[in-house]
Amino acid sequence: MAILILGLILFLGSHAIKMCAPQWRSGMIARLGDNTWKILYSLVALAGFVLIIVGYGQARVDTPWLWSPPAWTGYLTGLLMIPALILVVAGNVPSNQIKAKLGHPMVLGTAIWAAAHLIGTGSLAATVLFGSFLIWASADYISARRRDRRAGITRPAAGASGDIIAVVVGLALWGAFTFYLHLVLIGTSPMG
Repeated sequence: MAILILGLILFLGSHAIKMCAPQWRSGMIARLGDNTWKILYSLVALAGFVLIIVGYGQARVDTPWLWSPPAWTGYLTGLLMIPALILVVAGNVPSNQIKAKLGHPMVLGTAIWAAAHLIGTGSLAATVLFGSFLIWASADYISARRRDRRAGITRPAAGASGDIIAVVVGLALWGAFTFYLHLVLIGTSPMG
């Protein structure tokens, strides 16, 4: 569990700097330069991500169970992953209505992903992993929306093509993960 926790601290900690220490971040960018900052930030986040994967893989083998989720929660998790993946994709597709309305759909999608997985899993390791992501994503989304309002940032409304791309790619990812990749990569089939 220690490796998982260290990974979460590095990954989510690096992603929380803009929210928790914006002046320090600005000072570091000014001192190091934008490219050097991005490289260091990426290395820390990547190290954290690798530690999360390794740590969760180890922790889930002998983790205690806090509760035993009923079988139907797997289906609910699977259904909640549809909007989660569409939002994550929308965050990366330029010019779409979803981003114009929600501002930071990728972070919101991450929160839904984490909440969905908390519903469908009951182990201590899963609760630590998904609970940490849910707390971070919720706080980051609120913080980013407040930052946008203070800065007067608005996203222009766009045509439907970006939304169509987000929905189609999000549904394709959902199908790929639900019916194949989740079993291959994680070792469990989300829909039974």
